[in-house]
Amino acid sequence: MLARARDARHREASRVTIIGAVIDFLLGVAKLLAGYFAHSQALIADGIHSLSDLLTDGIVLFASRQSSHGPDAEHPYGHGRFETIATVGLAVALVLVAAGIAYDAARRMFEQDVVSEPGVLALVVALSSIAGKEWIYHYTMRAAKRHRSEMLRANAWHSRTDAFSSVIVVIGIAGAMAGFTYLDAIAAIGVALIIAHIGWSLGWNALKELADTAVDERQRGLLRESIMGVDGVKDLHMLRTRHAGGQVLVDVHIIINPHISISEGHHISEVVSHRLLKEFEDVTDVTVHIDPEDDEEEAVSLSLPMRGEMLKRIRRQLEGHTEAGRIERFTLHYLAGKVGVELLMPFDDASQPDSCRDIERQFREALAADPLIESLRVYWY
Repeated sequence: MLARARDARHREASRVTIIGAVIDFLLGVAKLLAGYFAHSQALIADGIHSLSDLLTDGIVLFASRQSSHGPDAEHPYGHGRFETIATVGLAVALVLVAAGIAYDAARRMFEQDVVSEPGVLALVVALSSIAGKEWIYHYTMRAAKRHRSEMLRANAWHSRTDAFSSVIVVIGIAGAMAGFTYLDAIAAIGVALIIAHIGWSLGWNALKELADTAVDERQRGLLRESIMGVDGVKDLHMLRTRHAGGQVLVDVHIIINPHISISEGHHISEVVSHRLLKEFEDVTDVTVHIDPEDDEEEAVSLSLPMRGEMLKRIRRQLEGHTEAGRIERFTLHYLAGKVGVELLMPFDDASQPDSCRDIERQFREALAADPLIESLRVYWY
């Protein structure tokens, strides 16, 4: 299912980007030709700007292809970060575009002869560019929202910056035709600041993602509520999340009854994982750790002997008890820095309730001196 989702995401991102690239190319050529014949230096510069977008479109196509690959040996969590890196690149491009527009505007404020007397053709092409770029923006943004792609969102805003720059050209051309040569430069600086702000916001969010920033408190609360709604989950801790190219990875420790079987505990963890993947569209990977107690602050049982050594210890203390040979199964519970011992013994025809209780008493007395053993239970069948 996740592989199909990645493929669909890649196909739509590629389709959107290719359509945008074709329109960028056609608009770029139209601006260059119209700028040349209509004597508009601003429109020629805007045409070069549109053609330069083909480079960012190429970056988006490459990143989309890479991020569509599933997990492998070198990338066990998938390739979603390729999209994040591309978003950073596009954000840098937006800031550079803003800087270029601001520089050009400042230069034109002091060089009045840069803006000549363009014709109506330049105005028509510039207006057409605004309409075309706005269409690309909305088309790409819809795809970005459907697939929660910050990379496509960044590319959509990059397209809108072209519309902004074309607005500057329209103002410049209209101002030049009306004699207000400073009007386009002032508008250009204002738009440059808007573009720089957009670039900074997109880049900062992508950098936070690269730094494994968690989801916000609202979504964290929803995740916690969903986990606690699973039957068998007593509590949770160490709920950790991070983003990877529009996806959310979740890691959580759940506390369950320490006396249930391993298979039941595993089943509870599987239900938690499935529930999060089903209820949250952006969650694509869930790791659930099973804890019998809250060990977030300190693992108090970590220094206790492992099972093999602990069984040797128990058997040594039960030596001399003939009934110890009838023990069929040992179950050890490591809780609160102590070991709880459960024994399974057969109840045969010769066994009587009094003799069973006597055996249990003898075993408890034999193990009572061990400081590591917290309790003993004997189960008869």
